[in-house]
Amino acid sequence: MTFITRNILQIFLTGWLWLGFSALGAQSAFPVDSSFTLRRELTKQLKHHPDISLAEVGDTSMLSLHRDVVYTSYGQRQLHADIVFLSERAADKMPVILFVHGGGWSSGNKSMEHPLAFEMARRGYAAVCVEYRLSPEAGYPAALIDLVTAIKWVRAMADTYPFDPEKVVLEGTSAGAQLVSLLGSINNQSDLFTTPKYAAYSGEVQGVINIDGVLAFLHPDSSEGMDRPGKPSAATRWLGSAAHENPERWKEASALTHINKNSAPFLFINSSLPRFGAGRDDLIEQLNKYDIPSRKHQHESCPHTFWLFHPWFETTVQWMDDFMQEIILL
Repeated sequence: MTFITRNILQIFLTGWLWLGFSALGAQSAFPVDSSFTLRRELTKQLKHHPDISLAEVGDTSMLSLHRDVVYTSYGQRQLHADIVFLSERAADKMPVILFVHGGGWSSGNKSMEHPLAFEMARRGYAAVCVEYRLSPEAGYPAALIDLVTAIKWVRAMADTYPFDPEKVVLEGTSAGAQLVSLLGSINNQSDLFTTPKYAAYSGEVQGVINIDGVLAFLHPDSSEGMDRPGKPSAATRWLGSAAHENPERWKEASALTHINKNSAPFLFINSSLPRFGAGRDDLIEQLNKYDIPSRKHQHESCPHTFWLFHPWFETTVQWMDDFMQEIILL
């Protein structure tokens, strides 16, 4: 199969996936934004990077998969998680990585994290890809409350799944990275995003993997909030008001605002696009003041969504595994 033919086939297959999710959205009782999909992202990036190909989940024969497990609900609205781990390790307690997809707080879905999650599962981690409420359904801080609930749920399920409740790490891509970084910076030290669910369990995490996510909204490198007449930015839609109207909320939603002595260790994996690393070096400087470890890596000449594609996928996974081995599994 030629390279071009393979990419055409990938576009076709991801088109079917996109159609399925669109149909699901049309039938949902809540609004769905289907603008960020694998099909569209591949089509867009092939124009600039014709040699790329989509990362896939790979061989699943050795994996135990649990799809669409309900982790919380709001009335009839259920939120789901996909769980994957090595079948041969089902009796063990494994470090947990909770994967949070991107999409401008408005679009995307948990399956977009599957390639990363499945590969990390093959390396001996329990991977949990979570659904959360997006801005068409519920604005800030709903997504964060969902994710705190998911962290606590992971610990509550330690007797059901092979989860090590002492080693829970958050991973996020793009907007998902912003979310997990905010939670990891606070790290259970305030009541900002409290939830009464699973109240007996901690919302603390042992690490954060930030893949090209903003750390500070009001920052010289950030272009979030660049509204146009009749077309508010993704951040404005999610936060509910423009930056000049409610700067305190924009500051509150920034991980850089909340670094403290109990913040989690961080891994940063970035593209070379400055706006997606806004606040990163400032945050590392703050972590250093508390002797909290961090690691940072950067891909050159790649798209923002590099984690979805070869040739950057394998290196991204290796950096994640290195962080887990060096920092989390000491």
